[in-house]
Amino acid sequence: MKHLLNERIWALFRSNWQHTLTYWIVFFSFGLCVAFLGPTILDLRCQTQSTLQEITLVFFSQQFFLFIGSTIGGFFSKTLASSLSALAVSTLLISVVFAVIPLCHKLLLLAFAMAVSGLAMGIIDTISNLQLVKIYQKDSTVFLQTLHFFVGLGALVSPLIADPFLSDTSCVIGNSSVNATSLTHLRHRLAGRHVHNVSSVHLHTEGEVVTNVSYAFWIMAMINLPVPVAIFILMYFERLFSCGSNPNRRLLDGDVLAMKTWGTTGLTEDAGHQKESSRSHIGLFSCCLLGNTNSFPLSFFWIHILGGLVLFFSDGIVGSYTGFVYSYAVAPPMNLPHKTAGYLTCVFWAAITVGRLSAIPLTYQFKPIRLLVVNQVGVIVTLLLLLIFSNSSVFLFIGTCGLGLFISSIFPCMLALTEDILEYKGCATTVLVTSAGMGEMVLQVIVGSVMHNKGSFSFLLCGMIFGCLGFTFFVLLFFVQQSHKNVTEAFPNNSCTERLEQNGIKERLEQNGIKTCSATVPNSRDMSKREASIDP
Repeated sequence: MKHLLNERIWALFRSNWQHTLTYWIVFFSFGLCVAFLGPTILDLRCQTQSTLQEITLVFFSQQFFLFIGSTIGGFFSKTLASSLSALAVSTLLISVVFAVIPLCHKLLLLAFAMAVSGLAMGIIDTISNLQLVKIYQKDSTVFLQTLHFFVGLGALVSPLIADPFLSDTSCVIGNSSVNATSLTHLRHRLAGRHVHNVSSVHLHTEGEVVTNVSYAFWIMAMINLPVPVAIFILMYFERLFSCGSNPNRRLLDGDVLAMKTWGTTGLTEDAGHQKESSRSHIGLFSCCLLGNTNSFPLSFFWIHILGGLVLFFSDGIVGSYTGFVYSYAVAPPMNLPHKTAGYLTCVFWAAITVGRLSAIPLTYQFKPIRLLVVNQVGVIVTLLLLLIFSNSSVFLFIGTCGLGLFISSIFPCMLALTEDILEYKGCATTVLVTSAGMGEMVLQVIVGSVMHNKGSFSFLLCGMIFGCLGFTFFVLLFFVQQSHKNVTEAFPNNSCTERLEQNGIKERLEQNGIKTCSATVPNSRDMSKREASIDP
């Protein structure tokens, strides 16, 4: 069975490798933007000759517009042309932003550049996830895991590029000096997009600016430049630049999936290639907008809400942990040396990257819901152990690794599970990506405020509370999906078919050989059932 499953996955990949590799590379560009700001923020402060309190505006600017971009990203997913065009423009904007950041000598200009990069990141986040889900549907988990691996890879690469060009001493030469140890300590505090507790830090804003960080941004701009080129090449092969191309061509109309059918003689390739169209391609929130929403069961909406809440807390934990683990480590009772504590954020991102890479083969063997149960329980157990051994610096590193490994694959597994439950008829990808971005932005603010008022120990306590809330919503989602399954089995696809007919869509899709309101792509679990039925 493992051999047959691998054959199926590889057959799907071979039929869609150009699109898949492009989306993976695009997410590497997303990862570059995730982690570059923290390490370079002090040099950017010198460049704009602003105070540390003022420069933190760029953190909020990027995070807020990332949330906005995630929200509007679904609007560009209607057609293949609009999706790839949005990705090309977004990745090109990221290269442009990297190139012009060294030229932004005013704080507002830098904040505007960060807002543009955040908007591009949000669009990339939504569209890339959405495309892979639409292409692979029930087999999308393994490809989503790989997609998010590239985020971690990009997040690891950008600080390594920036490190040789960072200033070791004050990059604004004034009447007094700031030693290298103080700057290193401050830089690590900001490495995780930490925007709190900096009011007591005073650095020079007037004087001669001495910084070489511009080279780091120009190098990252050059590294990122092949990404939009790859998208334009894909658009060329899809003939989207041709004057005779159909601008309204749907996203998957041109994608040929390698369909396999079961017969009494084993696995044989279907002679005629079958075309698949995702229902959500009809438009953003299409299945919710087609006709009367009252025809949907209540569980349909609760699945969107609960799935979004699970990722709200899981991505919120990722954001708050990267943002504040350094501050927690250098404060009592840990009191770690600044240089040692500075490795924690890197260790956490490395664990996330390794976790996503190791989850790729696991998705061959296990359903997403099983992986999610292990991951959710693992997150809670790890945070609980971190609370119990809160005085152990060794276990802080061990727990950081464990937390990164367990939390790494929650997002792709949750996305695949929710879309599978809804049979790719809802707006799960857009809702979940938006909820994750909101959680990362909001929970960082909450954790920072609580730590400022209650002390560093509240950092782990907040993480434990968020983990328990995420697990609670996950358990509720499990019971709701059981109820939704019973409802859909009792009333299979009737309402969806009626809505498509009312909007004149069903006839047009079926004329193109595209089935509506039912998944036509068999998955590995379907094959295992058929295999059992034909085996003696």
